[in-house]
Amino acid sequence: MAPIADSRQQFDEIPTVVGIFSAFGLVFSVSLFAWICCQRKSSKSNKTPPYKFVHVLKGVDIYPENLNSKKKFGADDKSEAKNKSATPKNSLHLDLEKRDLNGNFPKTTTKIQGSPDLENSSPKHFAERKKDSVSPDSLKSITSLSSEDKQDKLGTLFFSLEYNFEKKAFVVNIKEARGLPAMDEQSMTSDPYIKMTILPEKKHKVKTRVLRKTLDPAFDETFTFYGIPYSQIQDLTLHFMVLSFDRFSRDDVIGEVLIPLAGTELSEGRLLMDREIIKRNVRKSSGRGELLVSLCYQSTTNTLTVVVLKARHLPKSDVSGLSDPYVKVNLYHAKKRISKKKTHVKKCTPNAVFNELFVFDIPCEGLDDISIEFLVLDSDRGSRNEVIGRLTLGSSAEGTGGEHWKEICEYPRRQIAKWHMLCDG
Repeated sequence: MAPIADSRQQFDEIPTVVGIFSAFGLVFSVSLFAWICCQRKSSKSNKTPPYKFVHVLKGVDIYPENLNSKKKFGADDKSEAKNKSATPKNSLHLDLEKRDLNGNFPKTTTKIQGSPDLENSSPKHFAERKKDSVSPDSLKSITSLSSEDKQDKLGTLFFSLEYNFEKKAFVVNIKEARGLPAMDEQSMTSDPYIKMTILPEKKHKVKTRVLRKTLDPAFDETFTFYGIPYSQIQDLTLHFMVLSFDRFSRDDVIGEVLIPLAGTELSEGRLLMDREIIKRNVRKSSGRGELLVSLCYQSTTNTLTVVVLKARHLPKSDVSGLSDPYVKVNLYHAKKRISKKKTHVKKCTPNAVFNELFVFDIPCEGLDDISIEFLVLDSDRGSRNEVIGRLTLGSSAEGTGGEHWKEICEYPRRQIAKWHMLCDG
């Protein structure tokens, strides 16, 4: 019985020993983990904050893929030296971003232009040195322009011209634009695109795609115009309109470039050109022109017959000096539009002859709550048409519009025609 009792006592001691060793192992593991955490924390405290955190403090976009080559950090020495020689101001910006949270430069930071006194320089002396390092070419960039220069400098357009004699086609390649002004004050950028028209006939109108959020758009789009003899190239003019897309309102006009092709030689091959973008030349006339209309009210059928006859002395609405006018006729009942019509477009004329008749059904007895509006517009394919002038006839209209309407009501079944001055649209 004694051996059996000893073996039972040994089996009872085994769980106790295992528990003691497990407790020591747990204490050792917790101590080792705490030591490792302390070591990592102490090593991190001596390092510069991570890349993204530094950019958050500086107010710069934290995503590296959204930064262009001029704002990327950690570039190699070769690319950094290249950036320094090309744009000294941007290379200075790169070194400034290498400061720690206290605004101090680390001792291992490469000195600008090899200067050993950069860390000890005063703010005033440092600002003077930065000013001296800026070349005249870099002053043309958008990032270094003063507020006064931004109003004058609208950027540069780069393009090429070529004539294909085999296909008898005129080829225009819109390459890029540089240094465009920011049209969006919140994001300080633009969504540019370009409309091109061949003048004076305005038969050929094209536009590029919209490039989002850039002031240096690279379009690289080629447009080929067939059926233009080489002998007529000298008589043409290229009109480039640079715009910024606006989703919620009318697109903003940045500027324009006008290229007369007289004296341009394309027989030797492709011709590369660049021109400064200038402000749009908006030619305003002292008057908006006149419109001749004739109206007749049929009381028996309760209809209103409107004849748009002629327009004359319409203002020059674009650089070609010619408009493509047409007339929209809107019928209102109690200030709500209930019907609309429009004439055909008359090409390249300030004195258009329409002679088009429209019949409107009147929803009520009499013309007391009825008014009619004439809008003379300039047709522009590919963009919103511009209003040249406006005319309103009705009981509440002033001037000749009110007088004409009064005669229509007093003399039904009689066609009454009058000339009217157009007002601003």
